[in-house]
Amino acid sequence: MPPFVQDLTREVFRLWREFHWLPEWVVISVIVAVFVFVGWAANQLVFALLKLAVRKRDVFWRGTVGRARLKVRIAVMIAALALAVTVSPLAPEPSLFIRQTLLFAFILTIGWMLVGASDMWAVVYLRRFNMATEDNLVARKHVTQARILQRVAAVLIGIITLGLALLTIAEVRQWGLSLLASAGVVGIIAGLALQPFLTNMVAGIQIATAQPIRLDDAVIVEGEFGTIEEITSTYVVVKLWDWRRMVLPLSYFINTPFQNWTRESARLIGSAFLYVDYEAPIDRLRAELERICRASLFWDGDVISLQVVEITERTAQVRCLASARNAGAAFDLRCEIREKLLAFMRDECPEALPRERFAAERLSSPDAAPPGRS
Repeated sequence: MPPFVQDLTREVFRLWREFHWLPEWVVISVIVAVFVFVGWAANQLVFALLKLAVRKRDVFWRGTVGRARLKVRIAVMIAALALAVTVSPLAPEPSLFIRQTLLFAFILTIGWMLVGASDMWAVVYLRRFNMATEDNLVARKHVTQARILQRVAAVLIGIITLGLALLTIAEVRQWGLSLLASAGVVGIIAGLALQPFLTNMVAGIQIATAQPIRLDDAVIVEGEFGTIEEITSTYVVVKLWDWRRMVLPLSYFINTPFQNWTRESARLIGSAFLYVDYEAPIDRLRAELERICRASLFWDGDVISLQVVEITERTAQVRCLASARNAGAAFDLRCEIREKLLAFMRDECPEALPRERFAAERLSSPDAAPPGRS
């Protein structure tokens, strides 16, 4: 026990002997009330000084002080109650139990404060990026990193805080050691029960640093096209093209090959395939493709190409390529190209439409009589 607490305890006992006619519970109540009042007044004074000190600082410090007000008040009240119980004329056993309980709550409150500080950092950091812009590659990169690291930090702080709190209770101290071990390398190796959870946590750190996926990325997973809608500390939600949601563990994106259409840039080259007749005028089709793309709102002004890529026994396969600013625009542009080229061939260039051919045997002599005549 610190010396000042010992001196304070002796002074309280001296005053109690002078007022020995008061019941013990009245003395304890008065002591608790006095210490709680002193703690409340000290908390008000400290926060008034803190608000004055950070009023010209950046948003992070102002926000941290504002968010920490309730948590610090709880911590101060816990400390005041613990001090009041220590100096009060309470029996040793209940006094020890109450102080252990208050210490447990105090450690949890400190962890709560640290989680709040990390959340405030993420909020302030992400204010610099706008996900609503069309070219939001940089914003998606930083938002993904910040949100994953924020959740991982909250989980780690929670595990460590709870482990330290359990260490203060002799009966469950072994549980606290196990929790602290599971938060470190030993727990990753030996904690078989927590292995899936820890595997996804490590995968989350890898995704936050290496970033194979980001929020709003266009991906192909399990044969389905969708966008990354949410990344948590354990799983990823992919919003599919028809508004279904596919939920995948974080480890999936580390261990399984998948397609990311917006890894480096949101721009994509879309392709549309057509089957045309051998007599199709490719130059006219190429000119029509250029006209369609230049008039389209989805084309980004970069790539246009039309090539014959395959010849079958009946038709020629034509591939149309055109670039767009993102995956959604590329899909719409591909559909527009198919629709308008089909209409062009139907209305302006019918010779390009596939048709069946029947070969007839030509007679070697032009004067020969037709078959069946003598």
